Amino acid sequence: MTEKIIEFDNVVAGYSPSLTILNGTTLFANKGEITLLIGPNGAGKSTLLKTLFGMLTPRSGEVRFEGRRINGWTPRQLLAQGMAFVPQGRNLFAALSVRHNLELGGITLPRAQLAGRIEEVITRFPSIGSRIDNQASTLSGGEQKQLEIGRALLLRPRVLLIDEPSIGLSPKLVQEVMSLLRHLADGGTTILMVEQNVRTALKFSNRALVLEMGRLALDRPASELLDDPDLNRLFLGGSPVQ
Repeated sequence: MTEKIIEFDNVVAGYSPSLTILNGTTLFANKGEITLLIGPNGAGKSTLLKTLFGMLTPRSGEVRFEGRRINGWTPRQLLAQGMAFVPQGRNLFAALSVRHNLELGGITLPRAQLAGRIEEVITRFPSIGSRIDNQASTLSGGEQKQLEIGRALLLRPRVLLIDEPSIGLSPKLVQEVMSLLRHLADGGTTILMVEQNVRTALKFSNRALVLEMGRLALDRPASELLDDPDLNRLFLGGSPVQ
C-alpha cells in the first residue's frame, strides 16, 4: 500500500513578486518510490525541488513532509528530518580533497560515526575511494557526480531530491547512477528526480509527473509514458524523447 510522503497543495512560489514559477502546484510523491518530474524548460521542475528543500518559501499553499506542514523550514532543519538535496551542476569544494568534501557533508555526525559512513560511501563508489586524498577538482565529471551523491547519502536520508543527475555523464555512467537510485528506492528511500534524459529515467522510475507552466499537467505510471507520443507533442515541444 502506497503512502504519501511529500505533498504540494496549491503552492505558489517564485524568485520575486514579478517572477512566479509555481502557479498553484498540487502533487504528491509516494514513500519508497522514484517520482520523476519532467516538462519543458521553465515548467517549474527545479523550482519545485528548491521550494521543497526550503531554498524558496511558498507565497501561498502548503508543502507537507510526512503530513507535517514545512512552509518556511530551512534546509538545515529538513536535513535533520531526513531530506537531502543534490542540486544541478557541480556543487563540490573543488580545492578540497574527496575526503574533506565527504567530511563536510557529514559534519553533523559524531566523529566515530562519520568514519563508518565515509567507508560505506567509498565502498559504494570505489572510483572515488581510490582517490580519497585527491582534490575534488581533479575528478572526472562522473566521479564528481558520484561524490555529490555519496556526500548526500552520508546522512542516510529518507528522501533524496536530485536535479539532473545525468548532466556531463557518459551513457554507461548514467545507467550506473540510475541503477543506484533504483537500488536506494527499493531499499525504502524516496527519490524525487528532475531529469532531461527522459526515456532512460522513465525506465527506472515508478511515477512521472509532467509540469507545464508551474502546474501539474499529467500524473502517470512511468512505464505507461515510455511510448506515449503525446508526451513529445504536448510537453517537450514535439521533439523526440531522448
